[in-house]
Amino acid sequence: MFWMMLGCALDAPADPAITETRLFEVPAGATARGLGSALAEAGLISAEWKWTWYLRMGADGTCIKAGRHAVSPAMAFGQLLESLCGAPVPKDEPFTVVEGWRIREIDAALTEKGWIKAGEYALAAASAEGYTVSFPLPKGPLEGYLYPETYRVEPDGFAAKAFVQRQLDTFAARFYTGHEAELGSRTLSDVVIMASMIEREEPTAANRPLVAGVLWKRIGAGWHLGVDATSRYTLEDWNDRKAFLTKLRDPNDPYNSRLRPGLPPTAIGNPGATALAAALHPTESEYWYYLHDSAQVLHPSRNVAEHEAYRKKYNVY
Repeated sequence: MFWMMLGCALDAPADPAITETRLFEVPAGATARGLGSALAEAGLISAEWKWTWYLRMGADGTCIKAGRHAVSPAMAFGQLLESLCGAPVPKDEPFTVVEGWRIREIDAALTEKGWIKAGEYALAAASAEGYTVSFPLPKGPLEGYLYPETYRVEPDGFAAKAFVQRQLDTFAARFYTGHEAELGSRTLSDVVIMASMIEREEPTAANRPLVAGVLWKRIGAGWHLGVDATSRYTLEDWNDRKAFLTKLRDPNDPYNSRLRPGLPPTAIGNPGATALAAALHPTESEYWYYLHDSAQVLHPSRNVAEHEAYRKKYNVY
């Protein structure tokens, strides 16, 4: 009877009120009995000697697994042991590369996480050297090919070059492989650059093929594209309006598509699936112009007169 009563007391949780789970690390080669001190220090058991007695009374502690486990002070010893014997919590974490982000935004996000030193990712993405891919890469920075996606990464030992390779592999898997024959007379570089502009120009996926059609038609006719987003590309802060207006007036800026014909020299960000698909399969139409109102609704137009009427109607200048 004494041992039964003692057993019930031993199995009691350290603090039933604290139900929120926390991560407890089981080192490689650790034994259940050897964890007593660490469990007590973490507040997961009320006393080390109770854990030792609990195991001596027949609890099987041989099944514990090295790694991180989700546990709480509200767990009775049986629940605690069951968790320590279960599958460890993966060490990887999600990291989202947002569609349209430039290399500098990805670098800043990784730096903020504390996974790299500032500039480390940008350096890794500065050229194609050292990467193995199934498609042609630009000679300069890999802007446009660093596929935006939510990646599972392990913060410990994060390597920028390995992450860039994953992005390039994802670009191949999600876009290039199976579509390379659809490029036609356009180069992959041209399609990626166009897609990067569409990513910034048109927020609605359904409208992107139409916008792509207008822009490709302008390219074919030798017109200036007039995509203001290109003039933002080299800005440290994309939304710096004063610097942006200065760029719009700069004829020497190679990214000024108002004053210079053709595509910009590189992609202006990393486009996602719908923008890439639109650039690859544009919709032909009668339109040559388009604008967005304050609600970001697209208004295409066939000629200058219609375009100017829309500008006046929606106060867009």
